Amino acid sequence: MSWLNLFRRTVPEGTSKPTGSQQLDIPLFPLRAVLFPGGVLSIKVFEQRYLDMAAVCMREKVPFGVCLIASGTEVGKPAIPHSIGTLAHVTSGDMPQLGILMLEVSGGQRFRIISQTAQPDGLLRAQVTLLDEPARREVPQAQQGLLPLLQKIATDLGPEKMPPPHAFDDAAWVGYRLSEAVPVQALAKQKLLELEDPVSRLEILHTYLAQRNLVA
Repeated sequence: MSWLNLFRRTVPEGTSKPTGSQQLDIPLFPLRAVLFPGGVLSIKVFEQRYLDMAAVCMREKVPFGVCLIASGTEVGKPAIPHSIGTLAHVTSGDMPQLGILMLEVSGGQRFRIISQTAQPDGLLRAQVTLLDEPARREVPQAQQGLLPLLQKIATDLGPEKMPPPHAFDDAAWVGYRLSEAVPVQALAKQKLLELEDPVSRLEILHTYLAQRNLVA
């Protein structure tokens, strides 16, 4: 069974439509990667539009939006992003050589794109609605078998790639961290990002990993 088929069979109707209210205007950085809330992502920046964007974000201490590319490429004319992404807060920036900026970002709140426009330099800006996270829930007993695997992953990655505080009793945090770690296509990770119900996310991950004898 493919990962996406598993996803379609497991997700209850209506659980992949998160809601929110607060709106922001932000620049977008469409990538071939998915950033999850609380996650860490390294980004190599070399196009002038994104160098300028990063400079403004670092100077003014404001986030930009990371979205998985739905169609198009990371380089060149603006790509079409998926409608749900994650705020990226710059934690560090290093320029190892002229014109190359290495960014480290941390994932903030999820958002949904309402509208977007391409600037003259090709940078996308979007009006977005921030998506509310559901109330904190504990990891259900049926998915407790995921925890030893995640604890091992956290140890192997270290604090730079999975920074504390760790919340192994929080279903949303556990689901986001495992979603980052599972070796599946980016579109499957996007589907996991879009889920509103953290327990549904855990159920999908547990089924997938149990089929591969990686968890009990």
